[in-house]
Formats: sequence, C-alpha cells, structure tokens
Amino acid sequence: MISLRDVSKVYAGGAPAVDRISLDVAEGEILVLLGASGCGKTTTLKMINRLVEPSAGEILVDGEDIARSDPVDLRRRIGYVFQGIGLFPHWSVAKNVGAIPRLLHWPEDRIRDRVDELLERVGLPADEFRDRRPAELSGGQRQRVGVARALASESRILLMDEPFGAVDPVTRGALQEELLSMREQLGLTIVLVTHDVTEALLLADRIAVMDAGRILQIGRPSELFATPADEVVERLLATPRRQSERLLRILHVSEARPERGDA
Repeated sequence: MISLRDVSKVYAGGAPAVDRISLDVAEGEILVLLGASGCGKTTTLKMINRLVEPSAGEILVDGEDIARSDPVDLRRRIGYVFQGIGLFPHWSVAKNVGAIPRLLHWPEDRIRDRVDELLERVGLPADEFRDRRPAELSGGQRQRVGVARALASESRILLMDEPFGAVDPVTRGALQEELLSMREQLGLTIVLVTHDVTEALLLADRIAVMDAGRILQIGRPSELFATPADEVVERLLATPRRQSERLLRILHVSEARPERGDA
C-alpha cells in the first residue's frame, strides 16, 4: 500500500531531518511512527502526501511513485488528521466535513449522505451536530469532526499526526477505540505519529521507532518489548513496562484484600 525507499529530507543548512529510511505499510495496517520531538516522524508522515517534498529516495502509494502525481490530487485521496484539527471556524460541522467531496464536485445529495454517515460513525449524530459551528463543540468533538473530514472523500489511507494529544484521557481512550473500529469497518490503512508510548502500544499493528531521522527498529509491540534492538527503544519501553508492573501489583493487592464483612 505505502512504500518508502531510502527516503531522506535535508533542510537548507541543517542535518538530515530524515536520513535514508525505508519501510512498507501493508493494506489495512496501523503503523505507528514513535519517537521524541524532533526525531523526524512528522516530516516522514508529511512526505507521504507531499506536504513536504523528499530530498532523495522514492515513495510509492498503491504502487505509484508519488513524485509523478499531482500533489493536490494526491492529498484529496489521502486523509490527513493533525492535533490542531484546522476546522474552518465560520463553517458548520457539515460544511467542514464535506469540504473535499465538494471540491471533487460530488452531487450535493451524495455529500449530505456521506457527511451524515461519517458523523454517525464518529459518535456525533448528524441531526444534532451537522449545523453546529466548531466553537460550539468540545475539544474531543472537534477532533471527531477532524477524523470525519479526513475520511469524507472515501480515503482508504489515513495519516494522523498526534491526533489525540489535546484531549482529556477519557475522550482520548474513546477516540482510540473508535479509530480501531473504523479501521475494521472501512478497511483503512493508517500511519500514525505519536510520542506517547502507551498509545503506540495500544493502537499499532507495528511500531517504527525513530531517533535523529532514522528508524531504529520496526516490529510488533510484543517484539519490541521482547527484543529491543537499541538503547533508545529500551528506554522508550521502560516507562510503560514499569507502569504495567505497578498496575499488576495494585490489582493483586486489591484482589487479595478481603471484602468488608468477609472476616
């Protein structure tokens, strides 16, 4: 579905932001790019839809070299969700979600049906939310609208850059569950950027750990836990490992403690 071959990005006067990385994303897979700020993960994501042009290497989407694609057409068929959301504040929810289909000259009845379908899928009933403005929504609701907008043109590929970082933990968990559900229902292929190790472990089929513009290790979460290939990978996984061990101890103590009245 997506292939990067020896891809680099060098900005003028600086060290490589991305340094000769290669990876493949299979159809229907969630691949997470994980690493600290400045490691090159967002630049990598943006090169897939040509928001950033690579300095070297080749990127294929559905077997097509994207360097030969019109960048505007490419972006219209690849959904993109980012933390800032970027909704048009004076447009209704429905108009925001239907923006790309309208640019593609879909008939209005098809746009309306698609908007209503997606609002229902992200947990925002259309009859209640389609006419609201972004200012009338909570942060989590705006993020859901952003996901719906990214899917509106029937994209099968979804790029997500720290999509849930600005919402509270409860909403974040709900959005993560909805993303997994939509992936199954719609057959999405997702590349997601995060610095949150727990989020990566919960969502990813595979994780690509990045540092200083390079990929240190790619594998399933269980593989990274079992055999970290680098000290950076090991350090990243140390915190969730300690947290899980502590939670298990808490649960063990809770289960061992007798209920009141049992003594």
